[in-house]
Amino acid sequence: MSQQTTPPPGGTGATGRSVGPLDEVDRRILDELVRDGRLSIRTLAERVHVSRTNAYARVERLLRDGVITGFRAQVAPEPAGLGTSAYISLTIQQNTWREVSAELARVRYIEHAALLSGEHDVLALVRAPDNATLRDVVLGRVQGIAGVLSTRTWLVFEEFDGEQSPWP
Repeated sequence: MSQQTTPPPGGTGATGRSVGPLDEVDRRILDELVRDGRLSIRTLAERVHVSRTNAYARVERLLRDGVITGFRAQVAPEPAGLGTSAYISLTIQQNTWREVSAELARVRYIEHAALLSGEHDVLALVRAPDNATLRDVVLGRVQGIAGVLSTRTWLVFEEFDGEQSPWP
């Protein structure tokens, strides 16, 4: 299988636009790959009850259409040495999203960032080794980005994945 990566932050992705409806076989393929992205095409085909050729063609189409954006290991932050997690909201100057997102993408320890509607403009998830590093990320790096007007930080005490996620 070929591997692709997620488009860069602030890119020209078609956010909110669907490629086309997924059928039940596509959904079962996604369920299986979310559970174990290292499945062989043969095992995947057996689990979703289609031929290997069909499974391979469907996975390639899901990759080409951008439904599957890549394959990676899921890492537990705390055992990996990132014991402090926080969400940081940013208020930014109007029309600076592209520049701000490009800078945020280069900040070590930011796992994810999203452009929002509402009271805050951006929400970023930071995973750092400790509170001192988190402070340096927020006060030293994020607040120093041109276009960032203000930030607000929420420490994460505990987190979990929802049981009703569309991808188990």
